[in-house]
Amino acid sequence: MSRPVPWQRIILPSFIALPILAILLGLGSWQIQRLNWKLGILAELQAAAARPPVEATAQVPPFTRITATGRFRPGAEAIYALEVRGTVLGGSLVAVLDREGLPPLLVERGWVPLEGGNVERPAGEVTVSGYARPTERHGLISARDDPAGKRFYTFAISDMAEALGAPYALEYALSVVVPRAGAAAPSGLGSTPAPSRGPLPDPASAFPEPNNPHLGYAVTWFGLAAAWVVIFVLWSRKRLSET
Repeated sequence: MSRPVPWQRIILPSFIALPILAILLGLGSWQIQRLNWKLGILAELQAAAARPPVEATAQVPPFTRITATGRFRPGAEAIYALEVRGTVLGGSLVAVLDREGLPPLLVERGWVPLEGGNVERPAGEVTVSGYARPTERHGLISARDDPAGKRFYTFAISDMAEALGAPYALEYALSVVVPRAGAAAPSGLGSTPAPSRGPLPDPASAFPEPNNPHLGYAVTWFGLAAAWVVIFVLWSRKRLSET
């Protein structure tokens, strides 16, 4: 009876180790793709912020710098999402802007407290500027909106427009941006103080800057793949030495 060749003792473990290595490398490659995709979005946002604003029309690419003139419809307001500033719970105020001879436009005016606050509601004609915020789709785990109470947790333009009596509004919203000196503090519990003086809403101070952690994720997955190879090699050497 012939003795087994030593390397045959690691054939079966190799069939287990190789798929795991392929998964780790695949996840790392996927994060590299996500990194390039996110870099493209960030470049588009920077380019859009640098361009002069254009009039809000039906055909406007997402995140384009836009401006609109009209009158805010009295009572046509909703609250989007929830955000704690300091110790005050609030959300983003969304209002309907009626424009003469043009479709109405939803305007995300900025953060307001859920209760109280000196919320400014201009009665005359106003001009607002910011960026074109695209609509969102409801996710499987999204919080349920309350159209009757005009509370929304998904930025779904058609749903908000229907609840505010503006079903023919444009398919995007204008998110107001008012530049301010100094960098804005990150949002979250206790990290952004609630405005103590001045009128509300408190609008965004800059164009959105999505987080880009994909390079770190890619390094992590590739690092795990390298560690898996080292572990398998060391284990194989010990296994073969026991022959």
